[in-house]
Amino acid sequence: MPILFRGAPPWAPYRALLALPSARLFTAAGAVARLPAAMCGVSTVLLVARAHGSYGLAGAVSAAGLLATALAGPWTARLTDRHGQRHVAPWAAALAALGLLGLVLCVRYGAPVWTYFATYAFLGCAPNTGAMARARWARLLRSSGGERPTSQSSPLTPEGPRPASDASRPTSDGSRLRGAANALEQVIDELCFTLGPVLAVLLATSFAPAAGLLTAAALLLGGTLGFVASGDARPAPGAGSATGRLPWRGLAPLLCCFAGTGVVFGSLEVTTVSGTGGAAGVLLGVQAAGSGLAGLALGTYGKGLRLGRCLTLLAVLLLLPPLCAVATDAAWPLAPALLLVGTATAPVMITAMNTLHARVPASRLTEAMSWAVTAILAGSSAGATAAGHLADGTHPWLGYTLPPVAAAGAWAAIRAGARGRETPPPPEPTRRETTAAPLSSATTAQRPTAATRPKRPEGSGVLLREVSEHSPTWAFMGEPPEMPVYTSHSKE
Repeated sequence: MPILFRGAPPWAPYRALLALPSARLFTAAGAVARLPAAMCGVSTVLLVARAHGSYGLAGAVSAAGLLATALAGPWTARLTDRHGQRHVAPWAAALAALGLLGLVLCVRYGAPVWTYFATYAFLGCAPNTGAMARARWARLLRSSGGERPTSQSSPLTPEGPRPASDASRPTSDGSRLRGAANALEQVIDELCFTLGPVLAVLLATSFAPAAGLLTAAALLLGGTLGFVASGDARPAPGAGSATGRLPWRGLAPLLCCFAGTGVVFGSLEVTTVSGTGGAAGVLLGVQAAGSGLAGLALGTYGKGLRLGRCLTLLAVLLLLPPLCAVATDAAWPLAPALLLVGTATAPVMITAMNTLHARVPASRLTEAMSWAVTAILAGSSAGATAAGHLADGTHPWLGYTLPPVAAAGAWAAIRAGARGRETPPPPEPTRRETTAAPLSSATTAQRPTAATRPKRPEGSGVLLREVSEHSPTWAFMGEPPEMPVYTSHSKE
């Protein structure tokens, strides 16, 4: 049932969310299950580099896992939408955990290098717990009456989704709950990707180089099992098989937006690490803290933001890091600049996720969000590679010029997509119309019926042809005006 928030404290949406059935359990389990995604990359680099003394090989193995995740993630999500989370996610997590265990054994016993790539590629089978959690929030809110189902035909605008009618427009409380759910998931993502590398380094340096990967495998499998076992909020199996294809025309601009934000994340991280040395961890933590706080604040705000304006603000604030790098060689001026950048990235991600939620059927939400994650990973990889090449040059701070360009490109993609959707479609051909005048009441009364109409003699050769706008001719008087009209031409 809808929950009213007028006059309630700012944290009321989060309290209402966590009061839903099994919400606390699957939120905690989902956070545990997505923590390995932030641990595996650093753990793999430390393990392989310690065994072979080559960071190049370690980076290549880590990139292979990222590529496998980008390729296999959407297909795993499609199976999840089609057969249900309980039937797909545990097996996918088990395959990914076996891949991590296989990599540890291959490195430990000196297997050929190609086995590193073959085993670590199984990480691509890992279920996208963040996407599954967002899909589950959507189902919970619909089942509790917090929002109405979204329409598949609502147009995409730079300001976000625009419902086509009042029947498909979510209630104000339901919209606020949905925004709070996306904000909560964004904050969990920020916390996991901030704490994950720190935990991986701590385990690898304090216990053993393989401790990080073994812990990640255990957390992935245990968190996924806890997630799918939490209550009755699982999407129904087979729900996604009847909806057809994804609305790619509406998704394409959003995927470009996600790819642009991925470039922002990747290039900012590499440039900060290469240019600030030991202070990079603190600076990136400040950025993540700003993003988390902004996400929580946006969840309590309760009103939708315009995606175009969020991207504009992000592009403007991303000019601060290169200005600070040009003005001084000290690292401390970057802290407030990255804090402001972090406060602008969370609204972009949350608003883009809300827009994606409005454009995609609920039964295909997991797959659509996995495509969004794939776009982010692809953009992050491209941004990190480009920033790495710039960092090897004489002016490492040039890497800070990539994020504002990427944000501007994302804004342009959203604008172009909205302009294309606002273009009116070509007029449909009009239905066949009759050219005969309406029949008078007398003529209608005297019209013969099928039983009294005389039969056509054989051999008369009467040919019936359907009237269309391209063949104007007189109409047969015996047909009603609203039915398809035929002409009569006798063969002579």
